[in-house]
Amino acid sequence: MIIFKSVKYKNFLSTGDKFTEINLNQTKSTLVVGQNGAGKSTMLDAISFALFGRPHRNINKPQLINSINQKACVVEVEFSIGNSDFRIVRGIKPAIFEIWKNGTMINQSSHAKEYQKILEQNILKLNHKSFHQVVVLGSSSFIPFMQLSAGHRREVIEDLLDINVFSRMNQLLRDKQSVLKDQLKELTYQIDIAKNKIDTQKKYITDIRTLTEENRKEYESRIHASQNSINELQGENSKLSLGLDESIREAEERLATLHDKRQALLLGGQDRQTNLTNVRKRIKFFEENEVCSVCDQTITDSHKHDILKYAKEEANQIQSECRKIGTDGTKVEKEISETGGILRTLRSSVSQLSENNVQITGLQKQIKEYQLYLSKGVSADLSAAEKDLSELNNSKDILLENKFELSESINYNSVMGEMLKDTGIKTKIIKQYLPVINKLVNQYLQVLDFYVHFNLDEAFNETIRSRHRDTFVYDSFSEGEKQRIDLALLFTWRQIAKMKNSVATNLLMLDETFDSSLDHEGVDNLLKILHTLGDDTNIFVISHKGEILDGKFNSKIEFKKEKNFSKMVA
Repeated sequence: MIIFKSVKYKNFLSTGDKFTEINLNQTKSTLVVGQNGAGKSTMLDAISFALFGRPHRNINKPQLINSINQKACVVEVEFSIGNSDFRIVRGIKPAIFEIWKNGTMINQSSHAKEYQKILEQNILKLNHKSFHQVVVLGSSSFIPFMQLSAGHRREVIEDLLDINVFSRMNQLLRDKQSVLKDQLKELTYQIDIAKNKIDTQKKYITDIRTLTEENRKEYESRIHASQNSINELQGENSKLSLGLDESIREAEERLATLHDKRQALLLGGQDRQTNLTNVRKRIKFFEENEVCSVCDQTITDSHKHDILKYAKEEANQIQSECRKIGTDGTKVEKEISETGGILRTLRSSVSQLSENNVQITGLQKQIKEYQLYLSKGVSADLSAAEKDLSELNNSKDILLENKFELSESINYNSVMGEMLKDTGIKTKIIKQYLPVINKLVNQYLQVLDFYVHFNLDEAFNETIRSRHRDTFVYDSFSEGEKQRIDLALLFTWRQIAKMKNSVATNLLMLDETFDSSLDHEGVDNLLKILHTLGDDTNIFVISHKGEILDGKFNSKIEFKKEKNFSKMVA
């Protein structure tokens, strides 16, 4: 059982830079009151954030930091499980996530997600959804069990019944199965290779046994033909390699020079185009204007004539230079194309050399094999070949035995996988508990003066019948009736958790439950249920109806807003 002891937080939402600390197991029941925005629900968001890295309500993580102080947001939650004491510290700006057990921090070497898994799977043994189904009932961001998808409903019940271990086992089994199948694939490949080697060796033995003088001549002919091919390839390589490196180097240098020349021509062309534009502007100015823009004096016709004459001559000169640059550029582009083609041809020769060398190596290997056949005596060669064949068969037998064992393991894991599926062991366990769950829900519904027969099936779909045997679903009811069903399920989950001691906890928080759709009778009935809960339960009721609920709880906490900061008044 998880015993939550305290929560404290600062710079969290509307809370300032001094810690607000709340004792969670001091009294059996506590009423939490305050105006809207005073910070009543902040304690719930703080607990949820500390445990799961996200608040109870739909608030983005950056918005959790106090908007005035904008840093040093810290939340700490202390709880115990058995004889072990835990403290969770989580913060923003700077980022903090620490898990302390009996005064020693648990190693943080793993990734943050893996660190969170340690907290949820190994310590709390519940996730965010399950926590809020067992601990919290709220009117805003809370999603009741009946509004969850079938998959999420199953997840909650598996946590309650402590059978989610089968899901983790199934995942581990699937991971293992994937590895085994890869191993089987690799083993099958090795067996195929072994069979090919055996077939090749058998053919080799057959060749030895039928080796005659004619065969010897055939091998000698093959050696001669292979050597001739080697000689031809080596001759081709000699021609290809002659001055090849130097030619490639020269072509690369020539290509680099041409690229530099092209760049220089481009820059020269750009400069002359700029000059030409400026000259044309000058010509246009003097053609269109009679007054100097610098000295504001009238430009004489003779002066204008001289200026325009020299400007047009300059423009013609620049245009001539541009044409020459264009001509030179065309030549350079042609040379670049030709040199690039030469370089590609040279590099192709290098590739051909490499290909020829591969062929030469293969032919030399063939010659060695042929020479080996000829150098050895037939009988000695046969004895060695048969020994090799025996070793190959033994290796194949070992591989086949390993494949059989591996296939057996895969088949066994497949059977285990079927058992660990949702339709296997887990369903059988859930079937055993469904009658208990349904009985408890209906008992709580009666206490809440809601006389219907509620039933969850194996797929976690509900059937609700009235006294007159009319059939309904959850969405058929009013908000007040839905809330009675939500309350009945909440108390049922807590009962089941106590039975299993899986996710049982002392903490029960009702966030504005009394403020929503419950009528007067519903409020009284809910209070009756709360008063029947054992001394090991610590109830926190967050409400706006302090005047109605005053005196009905063992203690009271009030939150106020002072200078834009939330403050707790005990």
